[in-house]
Amino acid sequence: MISRRNLAAAALAFGVSALAFAASAAAQTKWNLPGAYPSDNPHTENLVAFSKDVEAATSGKLIITIHPGASLFKAPEIKRAVQSGQAQMGEVLLSIHENEDPLFGIDVVPFLATSFADSMKLYKASKPAVEKKLAAQGLQLLFMVPWAPQGVYAKKELNTIEDMKGLKWRSYNVGTARLGELLGMQSVTIQAAELPQALATGVVNSFMSSGGTGYDSKVWESLTHFYDVQAWIPKDATFVNKAAFDALDKPTQEAILKAAATAEARGWKAWEDKTNWYLEQLKAKGLKILQPTPALTAGFKKAGETLTADWLKKAGPDGQAIVDAYKKM
Repeated sequence: MISRRNLAAAALAFGVSALAFAASAAAQTKWNLPGAYPSDNPHTENLVAFSKDVEAATSGKLIITIHPGASLFKAPEIKRAVQSGQAQMGEVLLSIHENEDPLFGIDVVPFLATSFADSMKLYKASKPAVEKKLAAQGLQLLFMVPWAPQGVYAKKELNTIEDMKGLKWRSYNVGTARLGELLGMQSVTIQAAELPQALATGVVNSFMSSGGTGYDSKVWESLTHFYDVQAWIPKDATFVNKAAFDALDKPTQEAILKAAATAEARGWKAWEDKTNWYLEQLKAKGLKILQPTPALTAGFKKAGETLTADWLKKAGPDGQAIVDAYKKM
Protein backbone atom coordinates (compact mmCIF):
# COMPACT_ATOMS: atom_id res chain seq x y z
CA MET A 1 0.00 0.00 0.00
CA ILE A 2 1.39 3.41 -0.99
CA SER A 3 1.71 5.87 1.89
CA ARG A 4 0.44 9.42 1.67
CA ARG A 5 4.05 10.64 1.89
CA ASN A 6 5.15 8.48 -1.08
CA LEU A 7 2.07 9.51 -3.01
CA ALA A 8 2.86 13.17 -2.41
CA ALA A 9 6.48 12.63 -3.42
CA ALA A 10 5.40 10.87 -6.62
CA ALA A 11 2.99 13.66 -7.44
CA LEU A 12 5.70 16.25 -6.86
CA ALA A 13 8.14 14.36 -9.07
CA PHE A 14 5.50 14.06 -11.81
CA GLY A 15 4.81 17.77 -11.55
CA VAL A 16 8.49 18.67 -11.83
CA SER A 17 8.85 16.37 -14.85
CA ALA A 18 5.79 17.91 -16.49
CA LEU A 19 7.14 21.39 -15.92
CA ALA A 20 10.52 20.40 -17.34
CA PHE A 21 8.85 18.88 -20.40
CA ALA A 22 6.71 21.98 -20.87
CA ALA A 23 9.77 24.21 -20.57
CA SER A 24 11.60 22.05 -23.12
CA ALA A 25 8.66 22.14 -25.51
CA ALA A 26 8.36 25.89 -25.10
CA ALA A 27 12.07 26.32 -25.87
CA GLN A 28 11.82 24.31 -29.08
CA THR A 29 11.35 26.37 -32.24
CA LYS A 30 9.69 24.82 -35.32
CA TRP A 31 10.22 26.28 -38.77
CA ASN A 32 8.94 25.42 -42.26
CA LEU A 33 11.10 25.29 -45.39
CA PRO A 34 9.10 24.89 -48.63
CA GLY A 35 10.88 23.60 -51.72
CA ALA A 36 9.79 23.05 -55.32
CA TYR A 37 11.24 19.64 -56.19
CA PRO A 38 10.47 15.95 -55.43
CA SER A 39 11.77 14.21 -52.32
CA ASP A 40 14.41 12.24 -54.26
CA ASN A 41 15.79 15.28 -56.11
CA PRO A 42 19.34 16.20 -54.95
CA HIS A 43 18.18 19.70 -53.98
CA THR A 44 15.53 18.31 -51.63
CA GLU A 45 17.84 15.62 -50.25
CA ASN A 46 20.34 18.36 -49.49
CA LEU A 47 17.69 20.40 -47.66
CA VAL A 48 16.77 17.38 -45.53
CA ALA A 49 20.44 16.88 -44.62
CA PHE A 50 20.70 20.60 -43.82
CA SER A 51 17.71 20.43 -41.48
CA LYS A 52 19.14 17.37 -39.71
CA ASP A 53 22.48 19.16 -39.27
CA VAL A 54 20.71 22.15 -37.69
CA GLU A 55 18.63 19.93 -35.41
CA ALA A 56 21.74 18.04 -34.25
CA ALA A 57 23.80 21.19 -33.72
CA THR A 58 21.04 22.83 -31.66
CA SER A 59 20.19 19.64 -29.71
CA GLY A 60 16.67 19.77 -31.09
CA LYS A 61 16.13 23.40 -30.18
CA LEU A 62 15.37 24.31 -33.82
CA ILE A 63 13.37 21.88 -35.95
CA ILE A 64 13.09 22.66 -39.69
CA THR A 65 10.41 20.75 -41.61
CA ILE A 66 11.07 20.38 -45.35
CA HIS A 67 8.02 20.55 -47.64
CA PRO A 68 9.08 19.13 -51.06
CA GLY A 69 7.36 19.17 -54.43
CA ALA A 70 5.74 22.61 -54.09
CA SER A 71 3.40 21.02 -51.55
CA LEU A 72 3.26 24.02 -49.20
CA PHE A 73 3.63 26.84 -51.74
CA LYS A 74 4.01 26.79 -55.52
CA ALA A 75 7.52 27.62 -56.72
CA PRO A 76 6.79 31.25 -57.71
CA GLU A 77 5.12 31.82 -54.31
CA ILE A 78 7.92 30.53 -52.06
CA LYS A 79 10.05 33.66 -52.00
CA ARG A 80 7.08 35.92 -51.16
CA ALA A 81 5.95 33.47 -48.46
CA VAL A 82 9.32 33.75 -46.72
CA GLN A 83 9.40 37.53 -47.11
CA SER A 84 5.97 37.81 -45.49
CA GLY A 85 6.77 35.35 -42.70
CA GLN A 86 4.33 32.64 -43.84
CA ALA A 87 7.37 30.37 -43.89
CA GLN A 88 10.67 31.04 -42.14
CA MET A 89 12.93 29.57 -44.85
CA GLY A 90 12.60 28.63 -48.50
CA GLU A 91 14.42 27.31 -51.54
CA VAL A 92 13.72 28.47 -55.06
CA LEU A 93 15.29 28.70 -58.49
CA LEU A 94 16.38 32.32 -58.20
CA SER A 95 16.13 33.09 -61.91
CA ILE A 96 12.35 32.75 -61.86
CA HIS A 97 12.39 36.13 -60.10
CA GLU A 98 14.41 37.92 -62.77
CA ASN A 99 11.41 40.16 -63.43
CA GLU A 100 11.93 41.61 -59.93
CA ASP A 101 15.59 42.33 -60.54
CA PRO A 102 17.85 41.36 -63.48
CA LEU A 103 20.62 40.29 -61.08
CA PHE A 104 18.47 37.35 -59.98
CA GLY A 105 18.92 36.01 -63.52
CA ILE A 106 22.67 36.37 -63.90
CA ASP A 107 23.31 32.63 -63.87
CA VAL A 108 21.05 32.11 -66.89
CA VAL A 109 22.81 34.56 -69.18
CA PRO A 110 23.38 32.18 -72.13
CA PHE A 111 26.83 30.62 -72.51
CA LEU A 112 28.37 32.90 -69.87
CA ALA A 113 29.17 30.08 -67.42
CA THR A 114 28.60 26.55 -68.72
CA SER A 115 30.90 24.45 -66.50
CA PHE A 116 30.67 23.93 -62.74
CA ALA A 117 34.04 25.64 -62.28
CA ASP A 118 32.92 28.72 -64.21
CA SER A 119 29.55 28.66 -62.49
CA MET A 120 31.29 28.84 -59.11
CA LYS A 121 33.36 31.80 -60.32
CA LEU A 122 30.20 33.56 -61.47
CA TYR A 123 28.58 32.81 -58.12
CA LYS A 124 31.50 34.35 -56.24
CA ALA A 125 31.45 37.41 -58.49
CA SER A 126 27.70 37.94 -58.13
CA LYS A 127 27.07 36.81 -54.54
CA PRO A 128 27.59 40.18 -52.78
CA ALA A 129 25.14 41.91 -55.12
CA VAL A 130 22.56 39.12 -54.84
CA GLU A 131 22.88 39.13 -51.02
CA LYS A 132 22.32 42.88 -51.00
CA LYS A 133 19.22 42.61 -53.21
CA LEU A 134 17.73 39.88 -51.01
CA ALA A 135 18.56 41.78 -47.81
CA ALA A 136 16.60 44.77 -49.11
CA GLN A 137 13.62 42.42 -49.33
CA GLY A 138 14.00 41.15 -45.77
CA LEU A 139 15.79 37.93 -46.72
CA GLN A 140 19.20 36.53 -45.80
CA LEU A 141 20.89 34.25 -48.31
CA LEU A 142 22.10 31.02 -46.72
CA PHE A 143 23.46 29.05 -49.67
CA MET A 144 23.14 28.43 -53.40
CA VAL A 145 23.39 25.12 -55.24
CA PRO A 146 23.52 24.59 -59.02
CA TRP A 147 21.60 22.33 -61.33
CA ALA A 148 23.31 20.44 -64.13
CA PRO A 149 24.08 22.25 -67.41
CA GLN A 150 20.92 22.89 -69.41
CA GLY A 151 20.05 21.04 -72.58
CA VAL A 152 17.02 20.88 -74.87
CA TYR A 153 14.34 18.17 -74.79
CA ALA A 154 12.12 17.68 -77.84
CA LYS A 155 9.81 15.20 -79.50
CA LYS A 156 11.66 15.32 -82.79
CA GLU A 157 15.11 15.61 -84.32
CA LEU A 158 16.65 19.09 -84.21
CA ASN A 159 19.36 19.75 -86.78
CA THR A 160 19.08 23.53 -87.01
CA ILE A 161 17.48 26.25 -84.94
CA GLU A 162 14.74 26.53 -87.57
CA ASP A 163 13.57 23.02 -86.61
CA MET A 164 12.37 24.45 -83.30
CA LYS A 165 9.88 26.85 -84.84
CA GLY A 166 6.33 26.09 -83.79
CA LEU A 167 7.24 23.79 -80.90
CA LYS A 168 5.19 24.09 -77.70
CA TRP A 169 7.97 25.28 -75.42
CA ARG A 170 7.95 25.16 -71.63
CA SER A 171 9.47 28.30 -70.09
CA TYR A 172 10.30 28.75 -66.43
CA ASN A 173 11.99 32.17 -66.32
CA VAL A 174 12.57 35.31 -68.37
CA GLY A 175 15.44 33.76 -70.34
CA THR A 176 13.59 30.64 -71.48
CA ALA A 177 10.48 32.67 -72.33
CA ARG A 178 12.52 35.12 -74.40
CA LEU A 179 14.34 32.24 -76.11
CA GLY A 180 11.02 30.73 -77.11
CA GLU A 181 9.90 34.07 -78.51
CA LEU A 182 13.13 34.54 -80.50
CA LEU A 183 12.92 31.07 -82.04
CA GLY A 184 9.26 31.25 -83.00
CA MET A 185 8.00 28.74 -80.46
CA GLN A 186 4.79 28.78 -78.42
CA SER A 187 5.95 29.53 -74.86
CA VAL A 188 3.98 28.22 -71.89
CA THR A 189 5.15 29.09 -68.35
CA ILE A 190 5.25 25.87 -66.32
CA GLN A 191 7.09 25.24 -63.08
CA ALA A 192 8.84 21.94 -62.33
CA ALA A 193 6.09 20.41 -60.19
CA GLU A 194 3.56 20.89 -63.03
CA LEU A 195 5.84 19.67 -65.84
CA PRO A 196 4.98 15.91 -65.78
CA GLN A 197 1.29 16.63 -66.36
CA ALA A 198 2.04 19.23 -69.02
CA LEU A 199 4.16 16.70 -70.91
CA ALA A 200 1.65 13.88 -70.51
CA THR A 201 -1.22 16.01 -71.81
CA GLY A 202 0.76 17.56 -74.68
CA VAL A 203 0.58 21.10 -73.33
CA VAL A 204 4.32 21.27 -74.14
CA ASN A 205 6.53 19.11 -76.37
CA SER A 206 9.90 20.75 -75.76
CA PHE A 207 11.82 22.50 -73.01
CA MET A 208 15.26 23.45 -71.77
CA SER A 209 16.42 22.01 -68.47
CA SER A 210 18.86 19.64 -66.79
CA GLY A 211 19.01 15.88 -66.80
CA GLY A 212 17.65 16.02 -63.26
CA THR A 213 14.41 17.72 -64.26
CA GLY A 214 14.00 15.32 -67.18
CA TYR A 215 14.41 12.37 -64.82
CA ASP A 216 12.02 13.80 -62.21
CA SER A 217 9.43 14.39 -64.95
CA LYS A 218 9.80 10.93 -66.57
CA VAL A 219 10.39 12.78 -69.80
CA TRP A 220 11.01 9.54 -71.74
CA GLU A 221 7.26 8.81 -71.54
CA SER A 222 6.50 11.85 -73.72
CA LEU A 223 9.61 13.08 -75.58
CA THR A 224 12.33 11.40 -77.60
CA HIS A 225 15.46 13.58 -77.85
CA PHE A 226 17.83 15.45 -75.53
CA TYR A 227 20.47 17.80 -76.96
CA ASP A 228 23.31 18.56 -74.56
CA VAL A 229 23.51 22.25 -75.42
CA GLN A 230 24.94 23.31 -72.02
CA ALA A 231 23.45 26.78 -72.35
CA TRP A 232 23.76 27.75 -68.69
CA ILE A 233 23.81 26.39 -65.13
CA PRO A 234 20.98 27.86 -63.05
CA LYS A 235 21.12 27.84 -59.25
CA ASP A 236 18.67 27.40 -56.42
CA ALA A 237 18.89 29.80 -53.49
CA THR A 238 18.02 28.87 -49.93
CA PHE A 239 17.22 31.87 -47.76
CA VAL A 240 15.75 32.77 -44.38
CA ASN A 241 13.40 35.50 -43.22
CA LYS A 242 15.84 38.03 -41.71
CA ALA A 243 13.58 38.99 -38.80
CA ALA A 244 13.08 35.35 -37.86
CA PHE A 245 16.82 34.71 -38.07
CA ASP A 246 17.66 37.80 -35.99
CA ALA A 247 15.22 36.66 -33.28
CA LEU A 248 17.26 33.49 -32.66
CA ASP A 249 20.02 33.32 -30.07
CA LYS A 250 23.62 33.55 -31.28
CA PRO A 251 24.48 29.82 -30.96
CA THR A 252 21.42 28.86 -33.05
CA GLN A 253 22.30 31.44 -35.70
CA GLU A 254 25.84 30.08 -35.86
CA ALA A 255 24.51 26.52 -36.16
CA ILE A 256 22.38 27.54 -39.16
CA LEU A 257 25.25 29.32 -40.90
CA LYS A 258 27.61 26.40 -40.34
CA ALA A 259 25.05 23.91 -41.64
CA ALA A 260 24.40 26.20 -44.63
CA ALA A 261 28.10 26.24 -45.58
CA THR A 262 28.15 22.45 -45.38
CA ALA A 263 24.98 22.19 -47.47
CA GLU A 264 26.40 24.45 -50.17
CA ALA A 265 29.56 22.35 -50.55
CA ARG A 266 27.57 19.10 -50.41
CA GLY A 267 25.04 20.37 -52.99
CA TRP A 268 27.65 21.41 -55.52
CA LYS A 269 29.41 18.04 -55.24
CA ALA A 270 26.13 16.14 -55.55
CA TRP A 271 25.24 17.81 -58.84
CA GLU A 272 28.71 17.38 -60.28
CA ASP A 273 28.55 13.69 -59.35
CA LYS A 274 25.02 13.11 -60.67
CA THR A 275 25.07 15.08 -63.92
CA ASN A 276 26.30 12.17 -66.06
CA TRP A 277 24.28 9.68 -64.00
CA TYR A 278 21.05 11.44 -64.94
CA LEU A 279 21.93 11.41 -68.64
CA GLU A 280 22.81 7.71 -68.41
CA GLN A 281 19.45 7.00 -66.77
CA LEU A 282 17.59 8.94 -69.47
CA LYS A 283 19.47 7.01 -72.16
CA ALA A 284 18.64 3.70 -70.47
CA LYS A 285 14.96 4.69 -70.52
CA GLY A 286 15.14 5.13 -74.30
CA LEU A 287 15.74 8.86 -74.70
CA LYS A 288 18.25 9.76 -77.43
CA ILE A 289 21.08 11.72 -75.79
CA LEU A 290 22.80 13.76 -78.51
CA GLN A 291 25.36 16.50 -78.98
CA PRO A 292 23.93 19.44 -80.94
CA THR A 293 24.94 19.76 -84.59
CA PRO A 294 27.28 22.67 -85.46
CA ALA A 295 24.33 24.42 -87.11
CA LEU A 296 22.13 24.00 -84.03
CA THR A 297 24.95 25.22 -81.77
CA ALA A 298 25.50 28.26 -83.98
CA GLY A 299 21.79 29.07 -83.88
CA PHE A 300 21.68 28.87 -80.11
CA LYS A 301 24.78 31.04 -79.74
CA LYS A 302 23.28 33.69 -82.01
CA ALA A 303 20.09 33.70 -79.94
CA GLY A 304 22.26 33.74 -76.83
CA GLU A 305 24.01 36.90 -77.98
CA THR A 306 20.63 38.64 -78.27
CA LEU A 307 19.56 37.43 -74.83
CA THR A 308 22.87 38.51 -73.29
CA ALA A 309 22.58 42.00 -74.80
CA ASP A 310 19.01 42.24 -73.47
CA TRP A 311 20.14 41.21 -69.98
CA LEU A 312 23.09 43.62 -69.87
CA LYS A 313 20.83 46.46 -70.95
CA LYS A 314 18.38 45.70 -68.12
CA ALA A 315 21.06 45.03 -65.49
CA GLY A 316 22.97 48.21 -66.31
CA PRO A 317 26.36 49.08 -64.75
CA ASP A 318 25.86 46.66 -61.81
CA GLY A 319 25.38 43.73 -64.15
CA GLN A 320 28.27 44.72 -66.37
CA ALA A 321 30.56 45.08 -63.34
CA ILE A 322 29.75 41.52 -62.22
CA VAL A 323 30.36 40.09 -65.70
CA ASP A 324 33.66 41.98 -65.93
CA ALA A 325 34.75 40.74 -62.48
CA TYR A 326 33.82 37.18 -63.41
CA LYS A 327 35.81 37.28 -66.64
CA LYS A 328 38.90 38.42 -64.73
CA MET A 329 38.79 35.43 -62.35
